[in-house]
Amino acid sequence: MVEVNKQAGAEAKRTANPSAKAEYIPWKTVELEDVNPLLQRQFVVGQDVMLARVLLKKGCIVPEHSHYNEQITYILEGALKFWIDGKVIVVNAGEVLTIPPHMPHKAEALADTVDLDVFNPPREDWINKTDQYLRGHK
Repeated sequence: MVEVNKQAGAEAKRTANPSAKAEYIPWKTVELEDVNPLLQRQFVVGQDVMLARVLLKKGCIVPEHSHYNEQITYILEGALKFWIDGKVIVVNAGEVLTIPPHMPHKAEALADTVDLDVFNPPREDWINKTDQYLRGHK
């Protein structure tokens, strides 16, 4: 009986915010930001999550960094080589990499690549354009 009550409480927390609305957003309507000559991105921010579409040209390096946001990366096209958790991992089209909060990681585009990144919570540095580790780097 106690377990049922805990679950009911969890369900109550997941109910919709009455002021929230569903929003249809075609990618073509989202600003395509030129972060550096080899990297462009678009992102959509929800209440507690951010979805980013990142376009990387072959050879683009995302310098080592970490953030308090949990990240899930899904490669749509191309491939990214990651240096993470003491390993080198190549993530190809159709594959996913999960990155825990605060884990340092670096990436290189092995081909022209399109990836979808999900962040929880949303990346404040991306929203405010204060992500200097990405700007002006190869």
